[in-house]
Amino acid sequence: MDNIFVERLWRTVKYEEVYLKQHGNLPDLLMGLTQYFQFYNQERRHQSLAYKTPDEVYKTAIGGGAKIVDKFKDTGEASEPVQQNRDGAVQLEC
Repeated sequence: MDNIFVERLWRTVKYEEVYLKQHGNLPDLLMGLTQYFQFYNQERRHQSLAYKTPDEVYKTAIGGGAKIVDKFKDTGEASEPVQQNRDGAVQLEC
């Protein structure tokens, strides 16, 4: 289960970018992947994220299956460390 999300991502990248475009050399492949990941994160809506983009989910911290916990304040200073229980409850470390 650990790799399922990464494996699915790379399957999507291969089928939507690599196999379709068949880049002729490494610089073309790198440029194509850069453009694809910008599209994937900023424009492509995902069913598992309630048809939102990954950027929208990350910036708003709503939607999707994972809860995003920011360990640092907006001021750039470290805040108290955060830890989650098995049941998903957030605890502050003292």
